[in-house]
Amino acid sequence: MILCAGESLIDMVPENGAFRPLAGGAVYNTAIALGRMGQDTGYLWPISRDPFGDVIMRPLAEAGVNIDLCPRTDRLTTLALVTLTNGEALYSFYDEGSAGRMMTSDDIAPLPASISALFAGGISLVPNPCGAAIEALIAQHHDRLPVMIDPNIRPFFITDPDSYRARLDRMLPMADIVKLSSDDLEWLYPGVAPEEAARKVLATGPKMVLQTGGEAGAKAIWDGPTVSAPAVRTTVSDTIGAGDTFNAGVLASFDRQGVLSKSGLASVTADQIHAALTLGAKAAAVTVSRPGANPPWAHEMIA
Repeated sequence: MILCAGESLIDMVPENGAFRPLAGGAVYNTAIALGRMGQDTGYLWPISRDPFGDVIMRPLAEAGVNIDLCPRTDRLTTLALVTLTNGEALYSFYDEGSAGRMMTSDDIAPLPASISALFAGGISLVPNPCGAAIEALIAQHHDRLPVMIDPNIRPFFITDPDSYRARLDRMLPMADIVKLSSDDLEWLYPGVAPEEAARKVLATGPKMVLQTGGEAGAKAIWDGPTVSAPAVRTTVSDTIGAGDTFNAGVLASFDRQGVLSKSGLASVTADQIHAALTLGAKAAAVTVSRPGANPPWAHEMIA
């Protein structure tokens, strides 16, 4: 089981002059996408007992995602107010004292033996106590479980950049796979070319750094020649959840190829990486073709 640990929230998406509440959150979206693609998936994040908590729970159940590790709480659900400019999503977060924000390590039960890989990232890494709890989870398990991290950096959400950089300096070397967009790389290494910045991250310890750039497609920077896969052309509705779905496609592909393990990723081949990037791009193309974070189901990937 691939365990996705990180934020779920409600995206308030513009619709006909009002806002439509849709379940979202970077790590949540990846969990939903993995479940819809038929992967054995678990989710870890506190879920509120408020009405929005029910909205968040429903897609998890529909996608067959295991929520045994999700504590329920009376704290409120995080809200993200979405604005769209030419299809690109920008966010304003309402998060103080929320269900997930206040998660501590005490809220995380021992991981069952069925967990075979960890995925983490998003805004859940930024504030405390939740950021410290996710960091501690990765630190405890990265020696035996393969880890993928996508920081999905939102600069306007980061009130203490130095502290967050220090957290990423500790966490990214513990990952086997790090996914960073061009914007993420620019924030980490201002003025440095994206691939050069990705190689700086690679030098800290991950097995590979996946560099994504929207229409430019995706690259894998690793100890072999750079592996590239083009974006799949489609009519874009919006980009909400695109990168999150890409992550799910990558994880699903590596899992199906039998290399989503510490030893498997240590000996991964260029062809296996290319297959993973390709499935990620294909899945993301479906998501961007329709409104909101709405990842594809398995039957939509057969084409």
